[in-house]
Amino acid sequence: MNDISALEASRLSVAPMMDWTDRHCRTFHRVLSGRSLLYTEMVTAAAVVHGDRRRLLGFSREEQPVALQLGGSDPLELAAAARIGGEFGYPEINLNCGCPSDRVQSGCFGAVLMLQPDLVAECVRAMQAETDAEVTVKCRIGVDDQDPHVALPRFLQAISRAGVRRVTIHARKAWLQGLSPKENRELPPLDHELVVAMKTQFPDLHLSTNGGVQTLDEVEALLQQGLDGVMVGRAAYHAPWEILGDADRRVFGTQNPVRSPEAAARAMIPYLQAHLASGGRLHQVTRHMLGLFTGRPGARSWRRILSEEANRPGAGIEVLEKALGSVEPVAA
Repeated sequence: MNDISALEASRLSVAPMMDWTDRHCRTFHRVLSGRSLLYTEMVTAAAVVHGDRRRLLGFSREEQPVALQLGGSDPLELAAAARIGGEFGYPEINLNCGCPSDRVQSGCFGAVLMLQPDLVAECVRAMQAETDAEVTVKCRIGVDDQDPHVALPRFLQAISRAGVRRVTIHARKAWLQGLSPKENRELPPLDHELVVAMKTQFPDLHLSTNGGVQTLDEVEALLQQGLDGVMVGRAAYHAPWEILGDADRRVFGTQNPVRSPEAAARAMIPYLQAHLASGGRLHQVTRHMLGLFTGRPGARSWRRILSEEANRPGAGIEVLEKALGSVEPVAA
C-alpha cells in the first residue's frame, strides 16, 4: 500500500471511465505510477446498496490510493453507499455530477445535477455524515444554456458551504440534449481558464481540471497556473506510458517505479499468473495494456498479438512474451 494520501495523489489523477478503469486497469496503472490517484468506474449508489458489493467495490491494497466514484441523487441512498464504500477502505468517495449519458440523465444523476446545486449539497452532507472518507465532487462547468461564468461559481459555492473541499471540474459544458456522450467529450469548447479563475475565486477549494489533456507537458503547464491537480482520462488509457511512465518524477518529485514499458509489462506477470490461477482470462487484464507501446516501432504487432491471442481459451503468459518479442528495442 502506498504511503501517499488521496489528497496528495490528486495532483495527478486518472479519470473514472466506464468499462475501462476496473481493478485490472488500476493495477496496471499503479505499476506505472506509484503516486497518481486512481478512480473506480462510476458505480450507482443503488447498485452498491442492493448489489454484489464485493464484485463492485473489491480492490487490492496495492491499488491505493484509489477513490470510489458514485452516481446517484437520493441523499439517503448515497449516504448508505458512501458508508459501505468507506467500510471497504476507500479514502475518497466522489459524487459524479458530470456524466451526460442518456442512461445517467434518466436516473437523475450525473451532469443533470449541475442544474440542482442545492440537491447536490444535500447529498454530500448526507454522505459526509455516514463516512470518514473524504467526500468530493466531479462536475462540469455547466450544462445546456447555462452561462458557466454564473452557473459554476454558484454550484461551487453551494457544495463548499456543504463541506466539500476538493472538486474536479471537467472544463467543458455538457449538452444534455442533442449530443452523444462521445460528442460531449469533443465538441463543447474547453475552458481550463475558467477553472483557473475559480481557483482565484475559491482559494480554499482544492481544484483539479479535466478534459482534453494529452501530455505530461500539459499537466505541468496547468499546475503552474495555480491549479491543485489535473485529471487525465482517455490519454492515460490509450497512451499510459506517455502519461504515467514519468509522472512520479515530473509531477511528484519521486522516483518512477519502472524504467521502461518492457519493465512495466514484465512487472505485471505475477499479477497475471495469479489471475490465471484463480480462473481468470488473460485478456481481462491485457486489454488494458494495449496502448503501452504507443508510438514505438512494433506497437501495432504488440496490440495485434494481445488482441487476437489473449482471448483464446488457455492463453497464458507465453502470449505476453510473444507480444513483447514483437516490439523493437529502443537504441541505447
